[in-house]
Amino acid sequence: MERVLPFRFDEAEATFWLLDQRKLPFEEVWVPVKTAREAAEAIRAMVVRGAPAIGVTAAYGMVLAHLAGEALAEADARLRESRPTAVNLFYALDRMRPAWGSLEQALETARAIWREVEETERAISRNGAALLRGQVLTHCNTGPLATGGYGTALGAIIEAWRQGRITHVWVDETRPYLQGARLTAWELQKAGVPATLITDNTAAYLMQQGEVDAVIVGTDRMAMNGDFANKIGTYGLAVLARHHGIPFYPALPLSSVDPALKTGADIPIEERSPEEVTTVRGVPIAPEGFPARHPAFDVTPHALITGIVTEKGVLYPPFDEALGRALGLD
Repeated sequence: MERVLPFRFDEAEATFWLLDQRKLPFEEVWVPVKTAREAAEAIRAMVVRGAPAIGVTAAYGMVLAHLAGEALAEADARLRESRPTAVNLFYALDRMRPAWGSLEQALETARAIWREVEETERAISRNGAALLRGQVLTHCNTGPLATGGYGTALGAIIEAWRQGRITHVWVDETRPYLQGARLTAWELQKAGVPATLITDNTAAYLMQQGEVDAVIVGTDRMAMNGDFANKIGTYGLAVLARHHGIPFYPALPLSSVDPALKTGADIPIEERSPEEVTTVRGVPIAPEGFPARHPAFDVTPHALITGIVTEKGVLYPPFDEALGRALGLD
């Protein structure tokens, strides 16, 4: 498997290089980031996306703030405002705060965060693979591009293919930003996993025809009862899976669980530009001036989840108790 990472850090150049995910799969363009301000803008503009990858980028954003002589409190605040839903962003910045004292501390902490992402996702991939069989459907992008590690849901899918457990992957295009069509399809092609791209509204038909054996998706933030936010369209898949008796699993590092939130009703949902709905890669597809709405995420209730795939194993209901134990909060 050819493994592609979404970023690299060049300490000698004081530059955090980001693979511009807006241009994939047609171009592989690397964007130089030299300040926390530039890191925040790259996150906001979705040069880099995916909760774990956003967290790593934010951590290195604070390293860049040291190197560029930016005010650390202002850099921290700017990064926190870049995208509101992915809890890994705030987890990483909270981890970085005690390391504000020196560049050496900041760099070591950022390296540790990235290293932990990789170690965690190896475990998530193994745990998730054991649940999968036959034909699997996934939504959005949850591979190395989204994480900087091995991937969460897509990591489990690729590992399940290696083990001979699955035969085929259905890839939702994931409108309106097309992360499935542009990124997940690209990663699966590089991994040599047999897969087929579908429009988002084809999933119900495939389930009805008995062509989906499991659904596994990523997670941007999970509440303590198991409700979770993920890319818009995830909730609909969960409802469809329940109706058709198909197992439905979110895969996530425990750092994506927000202990401060009791339910998903408290998860902030990012509203993005209507132009992302009325255009595709800059080409208009709707009448000029026609209104559109783009909530970037939706919240899936825990009652629709079969199990939660984490680095500490698969958690089953009651999820509040299982998550509490996994997080050591009992």
